[in-house]
Amino acid sequence: MKSPLIKTTLPGPKAKKLIKLDKTYVSPSYTRIYPLVVKKAKGLWVHDVDDNVFLDFTAGIAVCATGHCHPKVVEAIKKQAGLLLHMSGTDFYYTAQIALAEKLASLAPGKGENKVYFGNSGAEAVEAAFKLARWNTQRELNLAFYGAFHGRTMGALSLTASKTIQKKHYNPFVPGITHIPYAYCYRCPYNLFYPKCGLQCVHWVEDTLFRTTLPPEEVAAIIVEPIQGEGGYIVPPPEFHRELYKIAKKYGILYVVDEVQSGMGRTGKMFAIEHFGIVPDIMALAKGIASGMPLGALVARADIMNWEAGSHASTFGGNPLSCQAAMATIELLEEKLMANASAQGDYLMTELRKLQKSYECLGDVRGKGLMVAVELVKDRETKQPDTKLRSEIIKKVFHKGLLLLGCGENSIRFCPALTVTSEEINECLSIFDEALREISG
Repeated sequence: MKSPLIKTTLPGPKAKKLIKLDKTYVSPSYTRIYPLVVKKAKGLWVHDVDDNVFLDFTAGIAVCATGHCHPKVVEAIKKQAGLLLHMSGTDFYYTAQIALAEKLASLAPGKGENKVYFGNSGAEAVEAAFKLARWNTQRELNLAFYGAFHGRTMGALSLTASKTIQKKHYNPFVPGITHIPYAYCYRCPYNLFYPKCGLQCVHWVEDTLFRTTLPPEEVAAIIVEPIQGEGGYIVPPPEFHRELYKIAKKYGILYVVDEVQSGMGRTGKMFAIEHFGIVPDIMALAKGIASGMPLGALVARADIMNWEAGSHASTFGGNPLSCQAAMATIELLEEKLMANASAQGDYLMTELRKLQKSYECLGDVRGKGLMVAVELVKDRETKQPDTKLRSEIIKKVFHKGLLLLGCGENSIRFCPALTVTSEEINECLSIFDEALREISG
């Protein structure tokens, strides 16, 4: 495919019938942004049940790193499916899980020995990290960040501070969590400007928080996204993690990074934290790890992952099909897809910044690799968020055959498969430009 193909009004007749059934039988808690009912997909191209074809710049929320149904991943799944579907890695041993654990342990930043725990999702990986930090340190307090999204299970949700709807009616949460501002330089919570700010957002932790209300010797972990995902694809300054890490090490606090959305090659490196030059104590992984198969993983230094048998486990964690899909995914990432993410991400941001010159509503363009966002504003000087415009654009491009998603309060994320070509980026930008022109004109 070179361009989307929309044959019907959206949703089409078959999609309408299925959406009606969905509303009857499926939980209303899911967030459905637009009426897309998917039948099949290949690469970056998604076909709905009415045979409309869409260009996908969501990758299943940054999950399908190798594109939809990459033949190498599909073959790995088929081969494993004929041998073993499940035996539970909690109680038994099998080759696929052991091989993937060895691979992930070797890929983790740093030169020390690592161990791996497997679950089924990003939320499970974060839950495991949360529990492991408590187990290892025997401390009960934790630091997390405003804007963070770590998942919807109770522990992960307690760390999350993204949207109130995610927490409404679920109190009380896990106690002992203090949220602090992230390094969101476009909207600095301290009304300062980088680099003259001297990284106030970091030093405030030690100078004020640890001095007044939070005893650092009781803090188990700082849990942070290298680049905030759902919070708006916010890229912190280069020194942010390094300085925060120094504080953590000074007080024996574990540095836990949530790489669920930013990891597995999306930013041009295997893990986004590598851009910042530190070695985390614990990493939570999921989404792009297995090209669409359910899998979450926790990677930690061997001396930290010292919990006892039975202290944490998952029946389906490290399922052999998912593990084989992950091995194929990693091979593809290492072959060329990480390099492609870096090159195409640079191209995407360059072209978006050209568009920014023509549209006052594009307040900020930011990202690393193929983790890119534009922030919509009513006025560049006041930076007043324009959430309504964001929603209008996403719906407008959908009707033109382009799939995009929001993030943060008023941003649009561009997170295509790492197989994306410059031609596909040009098609995406052409549709995006057309939508902006129609809405603003």
